[in-house]
Amino acid sequence: MNIKRIFGAILTIVGAFGLAYALVLFVDTSNGTQDGNVLVMYGVVGALFLTAGISFIRISRNEA
Repeated sequence: MNIKRIFGAILTIVGAFGLAYALVLFVDTSNGTQDGNVLVMYGVVGALFLTAGISFIRISRNEA
């Protein structure tokens, strides 16, 4: 297997989980306060990992 595709898949999964966790933090209002810095951090890092993973998968060639 191509190592770039494996790394891209891992980055994509981590990015999706990061965005999902940021969404859960945004929706969760049980304590009544929202920490904006944490939401932005998880959202930006998740989006960065997701786009990097997708681009790694897209640019890697199938070599048999």
